[in-house]
Amino acid sequence: MKLRVILLTFSLACLVATAQSAARPKVVVISLDGFPAYALEDPHLPIPTLRTLMRNGASASMTTINPTVTWPNHTTMVTGVRADEHGLLANGSIVQTGAWPPVKVDPMIAKPEMVHAPTVYDAAHAAGLTTAQVDWVAINKAPTITWAFSEWASADGPLEKEMIERGFLSPGDLDGFSKSNILFRDQIWTRAAAYLIKYHQPDLLLYHLLSLDSNHHEYGPGSLGGRAAIAFLDSCVEKVVNAVREAGLAGQTTFLVVSDHGFKKYAKQVRASIAIEQAGLAGKVWVIPEGGTAYVYFDDKNAELAAKVRKALTGVEGIDRVIEPAEYASLGLPTPAKDKQFGQLLLSAKSGYSFSGATGGPVTAAVPQTAGSHGYLASDPEMNAIFIAAGRGVRPGVKLPTVANTDIAATIASLLGAPFPSSKGRALKLE
Repeated sequence: MKLRVILLTFSLACLVATAQSAARPKVVVISLDGFPAYALEDPHLPIPTLRTLMRNGASASMTTINPTVTWPNHTTMVTGVRADEHGLLANGSIVQTGAWPPVKVDPMIAKPEMVHAPTVYDAAHAAGLTTAQVDWVAINKAPTITWAFSEWASADGPLEKEMIERGFLSPGDLDGFSKSNILFRDQIWTRAAAYLIKYHQPDLLLYHLLSLDSNHHEYGPGSLGGRAAIAFLDSCVEKVVNAVREAGLAGQTTFLVVSDHGFKKYAKQVRASIAIEQAGLAGKVWVIPEGGTAYVYFDDKNAELAAKVRKALTGVEGIDRVIEPAEYASLGLPTPAKDKQFGQLLLSAKSGYSFSGATGGPVTAAVPQTAGSHGYLASDPEMNAIFIAAGRGVRPGVKLPTVANTDIAATIASLLGAPFPSSKGRALKLE
């Protein structure tokens, strides 16, 4: 009898907790990687779900931060600060190797060491709210995420095990998951997001899809492949919106649909490493290409070497600017003296060109077919991202002026009612 009372009390406590969670405001952040703001200007873009959200909510073009790369901009959207404060300058931490090459990008470093600023999901957790992430970035082993379905999902993960046990996934779905094609992974991530909404009802869900970015890199923005990927992503968004409705959470939920950067077409590659090699500097200078920009590493205390590096890169076809550290602050980037992750020089590509890590052939060469890249300076309007808000707290049919992605974290915090004073952005007025 006593055991039955204990079990009944526990069950009632769980029901009360669930009811309290369901009554709280919810925010679902949907990031469609590589979706340019200008794409929404096409009235024939196959996006019925996104169009419905735009009609029923607010939308705007959104400026990005340097570097216009996935992890830095996603991290800005959850911290409200630029890269020179949050510390993400590539798709992972740039770490010293003590060998050659002198630096490498490591995506597996734990979030507390990787992200150098408080996040809005930290703030939500501190406010007693539940948090979840599906394929978000710079979030590995984050202690303030309640439920996680990562980019590197496996059958050993707690949430993955739960979904398998309940029949929402099979072990085969996750066999070699990180090497599966990106369309399949986006489908699985969407299934995970819908599952979380229906069965765990997190107060904050961060959900990220990658297939558009992959298609834009391969075929270029505006291509048939890119439009097909956009249509596919619209169907994924529809599944998540339907999950919220089916869970009875539509009245408490705000959707924020965002992207991390835009895209540009290019027809030629710049292989800065080959220019370095031709100048006789191989083994002394290292280049990390990031599409529209490239980071150059060398011993800047060696004045003779520094002069040779600048000479080797000046005037190369496709290089628009060789940017010195004195200009980094104006771009929201740290100097090497402040953060050893960043290079001694920053290269910027001309329109129609993209930096490549290729090590053979001419310095500048045409590509077999038009392709796409990001990483160009954030001042380029083609790097602007999308912003759509709909649901609780959003007035229908609002066309906002251009917003900044530094405003997203403060907006999430405001919608959740979670204090977040460290953000440099402002909460957007959506009502």
